[in-house]
Amino acid sequence: MYAEQRQRKILDILEDSGRVSVSDLTEEFDVASETIRRDLDHLAELSLLLRVHGGAIAQRTGVVEPDLPTKLHTNVPAKRGIAQAVASLLTRNPRASLLLDAGSTTGELIPLLHESEAPIITNGLDVAQSAVERGLTVQFLPGRVRGTTRAAVGASTVATLASLHPDIAVLGCNGMSEAGFTTPDPEEAAVKRAMVQAASYRIVVADSSKAGVTTLVAFAGLEDIDLLVTDSGLSDTWAKSFESNGIEVVRA
Repeated sequence: MYAEQRQRKILDILEDSGRVSVSDLTEEFDVASETIRRDLDHLAELSLLLRVHGGAIAQRTGVVEPDLPTKLHTNVPAKRGIAQAVASLLTRNPRASLLLDAGSTTGELIPLLHESEAPIITNGLDVAQSAVERGLTVQFLPGRVRGTTRAAVGASTVATLASLHPDIAVLGCNGMSEAGFTTPDPEEAAVKRAMVQAASYRIVVADSSKAGVTTLVAFAGLEDIDLLVTDSGLSDTWAKSFESNGIEVVRA
């Protein structure tokens, strides 16, 4: 077995168990312990796991949060397909009040929306600007705008959301796993949690690369989300996992 194949299998084992030991891997692959240590050291250098005494643990919350400009150029075809699927669903209830989270995938939804009686409510600076430029009515939530995501966050954002009752919320995430839907920043998680609590129907939009990823703060449990719209790359295993928790899964 080539080193690359062995290292891929090590990551698969780590994803299932959360921890691996040098002794167990030595037995599993029938190689010297030094070979396994070199594998683990290499994977740690790539930030794919964390080395600990005697083995390694999964890199659960160490994902670096990309800024919005980076997100805008990542997985664009998948995000556009997801946005088109959500827009088709929204046409069933064109008068529904819509709460949009900040983010690149929610931003792809704006060109597909039409003017309605209810304004689009958002904490995303770029989402709001794009909506205004297209003649849509926008209610921008108050708060401090984070430079990384250009999202309004803070106590005033959460307080305003507590007074609102939108029909539908569309939210992004950085990770989705058995731990729920997660994001790296606690303030942004608080806003997303308030969105989930405010809306009657909760949609998460996330490309399949987010599956199996857990970042620092959970803003929703699996039972809190009604619909996940993702791309065709989501595995059947993850789709069944989400569906078993009551989430409708659409793979665009």
